[in-house]
Amino acid sequence: MELKKYQGIFPAFYACYDKEGNISPEGVRALARYLKDKGVQGLYVNGSSGECIYLSVEERKLILENVMDEVGKDLTIIAHVACNNTKDSQELAAHAESLGVDAIAAIPPIYFRLPPAGIAKYWNDISAAAPNTDFIIYNIPQLAGVSLTVPLLKEMLKNPRVIGVKNSSMPVQDIQMWHDEGAIVFNGPDEQFLSGLAAGAIGGIGGTYAAMPELYVRIHELFLKGRMEEARHIQNECCRIIYKMCSGAGSMYAIIKEAIRIMGGPDTGSVRAPLLELTDSDKALAAEVAQMVNEALYKLPK
Repeated sequence: MELKKYQGIFPAFYACYDKEGNISPEGVRALARYLKDKGVQGLYVNGSSGECIYLSVEERKLILENVMDEVGKDLTIIAHVACNNTKDSQELAAHAESLGVDAIAAIPPIYFRLPPAGIAKYWNDISAAAPNTDFIIYNIPQLAGVSLTVPLLKEMLKNPRVIGVKNSSMPVQDIQMWHDEGAIVFNGPDEQFLSGLAAGAIGGIGGTYAAMPELYVRIHELFLKGRMEEARHIQNECCRIIYKMCSGAGSMYAIIKEAIRIMGGPDTGSVRAPLLELTDSDKALAAEVAQMVNEALYKLPK
């Protein structure tokens, strides 16, 4: 398995809208270029932070097509393809493989609580639709309502295309468990990225990375050099910024998108209902977030 392409920082890619609330291909391309220029390893497209459950199959295809056209030759691209039914998930998986993505990923089926055998069949059916593409399990029990277990992971690892787990559960111990079973693991909770690396994560996929990619890239670099105290300091700064992002009245992603725009990044629009758009107080909060990020960047160690 070629692991190097999966080592590092993978911002969760945001849905980009025009003023009418439709997907903006121009916005998608602008955000992809912006993140590439920040030195990230790759992008995680159409996941939770990309508002995937509020997008149609065709909209998710459009986003991925524009990401691949813009940066697919330069970055490692992981496409989240799960929908609330197997057929649509397989359609997205086949489409992603046709575009040449490096890997696909999927959460377990949500709403109906399926037994492990049902979850494994769902994931394997999706993988079968993209038989030449790596598959990554997305473990996010706090939203999906079901947790990955060691027996289920062992069953999935019988599929040669299954290479690892994007782990967004909060216990760092989970990363250690999946790693010990032979899976590569991406840290999910941004607040514990450094701890996740210490537990065996190969890199991180994060919903706040796009607002401060340089900070997370630097944490990873310092970790690899063994400069743990400096890395810990930056991680603490990231946590302070995340707590501020989460303190608004509306959607955190609306705040993040506004902060990116304030910092000179692309205008990617708002969020899709039922997510809440920016309030006046959240606009001020986004400005605070942008200031905090800029201050943290100014203090980065050489």
